[in-house]
Amino acid sequence: MHKNDTKLFSLMDIPLALVLLTRLPVPRLPDPVFSRQAQSVWAFPFVGLIVGGLACLVGWSALALGLPVMASAGLLMAALIATTGAMHEDGLADMFDGLWGGFTRERRLEIMKDSHIGTYGVLALILSQLVRISAISALLTAGAVGAILSACIVSRALMSVVMTGLPLARKSGLSRSVGTPQVPSVIAALGLAAALALLFLGAGAVIAVVFAAGSTAVIALIAKAKIGGQTGDILGATQLVSEITFLLTCVALI
Repeated sequence: MHKNDTKLFSLMDIPLALVLLTRLPVPRLPDPVFSRQAQSVWAFPFVGLIVGGLACLVGWSALALGLPVMASAGLLMAALIATTGAMHEDGLADMFDGLWGGFTRERRLEIMKDSHIGTYGVLALILSQLVRISAISALLTAGAVGAILSACIVSRALMSVVMTGLPLARKSGLSRSVGTPQVPSVIAALGLAAALALLFLGAGAVIAVVFAAGSTAVIALIAKAKIGGQTGDILGATQLVSEITFLLTCVALI
């Protein structure tokens, strides 16, 4: 048993956040570092910067090679999915299956834990990815790569708000193993994400952040009403829905 690290911030939180949110190769971290999982949320925007940067490089390169915009957007999105192991997409599908497929809190949680995917989950995945790729295509056409990168950053910071703002819905699972972040870590995540979004997108980032935050609030309210709190699936869905909302807002602002 390792003693918990009580420091609010540590540089080791960045590779730890990569371990938590991606499938990117990271050197083996010392065991004591994993006691900081909740505190590492301040580094979530850096994860968005890294995976978003890699994906945008793929999309931009595809365009530069003469591929159609839709194909380039598809490759960009594929890069995002590959680097994260589709964990956010899985969370979205499980959330829709569970929250709308069960009639009691216990049944909803049971469905969300089931590895099988149902009709609600399939439809949620199809529709969300169609909207996502359409928005990315429009932004690539407009040369607004900064908007795509900012969406990746802000959406991961917003996960921390749900982590600290909602109680845990289960007595076990990924969310419980990670823990509840402290408020200063969440504030740092939001501040860093906002600063980066302003840098890459300019003043339009403010409106996009507001709408993305609104979508996060809607998911949080629904989760609280239906299962009494948050799970890893809720967090994954939060990231994806807020990312798509951010992208759509940017498209509307073009």
